[in-house]
Amino acid sequence: MKTEINAIWIDLNEELYKFILGKVKDEQTSKDIHQEVFIKIQTKIHQLKHTSKLTSWVYQITRNTIIDYFRKVNNNISISDLEIPETEADNFDYSNLTNCINQKIESLSAAHKEAIILTSFKNYSQKELAEHLKISYSGTKSRVQKAKEILRENILDCPNVESDSKGKLLDFENN
Repeated sequence: MKTEINAIWIDLNEELYKFILGKVKDEQTSKDIHQEVFIKIQTKIHQLKHTSKLTSWVYQITRNTIIDYFRKVNNNISISDLEIPETEADNFDYSNLTNCINQKIESLSAAHKEAIILTSFKNYSQKELAEHLKISYSGTKSRVQKAKEILRENILDCPNVESDSKGKLLDFENN
């Protein structure tokens, strides 16, 4: 079990902290929530039935911990303002959707894949991405926009994804 926790820490530590900080907007509070999340993971890892759902399980714990924090401080912030689904139903089948998205990201060209991963999952701003890639800011914006467009089209092409006429994701059916 200790090796599982260490692997989670190595793989998700920084990513989870940035995710929390993006929602909470306070460094010390984010560090506290981050620590609380890993304590919950340690005490509940035995409840995880399928290791293939580890990442979505960890993010669900993280979302719930952030929601609990805002409920505790009751500083007039609506949970819907956080853009964190309150229930699994609000989030479709998150774990399977994540697998689908991961497969579609893997199929992108190297340049588009890097743009999506760094801006969407590593929380790089487009300016930071431009500096990292050593290309112009406008070139970076174009690359990110094109990568998102390709990814959206690829995801909507999945047979178990339902969208409206404008391409907005409406539902995801587990196969």
